Amino acid sequence: MQEEYIKWYSPNLNRDIDMLTFGHAGQPVILFPTSKGRYYENKDFKLIDSVAYYVNAGRIKIYCPDGIDEISLYNKDIHPAERIKNHMWYDRMIFEEVVSRAKNDTGYDKVTTAGCSFGGYHAANFAFRHPWIVNHMFSMSGAFDITGQLDGFYNEDVYYNNPVDFLPNDNHSALWEMDIVLGTTDRDICRGYNEHLSGILSRKGIHHLLDIKHNADHDWPVWRQMFPEYIARI
Repeated sequence: MQEEYIKWYSPNLNRDIDMLTFGHAGQPVILFPTSKGRYYENKDFKLIDSVAYYVNAGRIKIYCPDGIDEISLYNKDIHPAERIKNHMWYDRMIFEEVVSRAKNDTGYDKVTTAGCSFGGYHAANFAFRHPWIVNHMFSMSGAFDITGQLDGFYNEDVYYNNPVDFLPNDNHSALWEMDIVLGTTDRDICRGYNEHLSGILSRKGIHHLLDIKHNADHDWPVWRQMFPEYIARI
């Protein structure tokens, strides 16, 4: 499997960003890490290995950017308004620096977003905020309400980064064209979030798959089962 380590200075974040890519061609997949996870996490926990067939066949090319949760939504040392602002700079970095690179590398005009646990939030939030550049969104045990990270603080920035709030009022036509999978399990601590978001999508008539695996927990073994199943949809 072709693997490349990339490091660059991000003007949006005013810091260096690390990223791993896997593959030589195919649909670009932006794969986010879990809460406070690093760019190598999905490799270390064998999530990349679970889709090696699709990578080696040139069907997908995976981009694993670093996360900044430790200075944004998980940073209890700064005011919640600053936490959400930092998160928005991260969203802008993904849009302007990662997605643009992926599109240039592969020649595709849209990307897939994916992630496990809090990475599932990032995948969904980015896809729903920018639906015109995302054709598939695969969340595995995601949580889609960030208000619990903000100590009761709420403003317009929070609204537009909280899918359960902004999605009911969002009518961009591309939402109805996206392939959306919400993967969860019967014992998943995030099952309720997935069922809630599924309800929102259903009420809007947005086709999606709510995939509830049985006899499984909120952990890497089931995510390694889910990921190749979902990638096969591309």
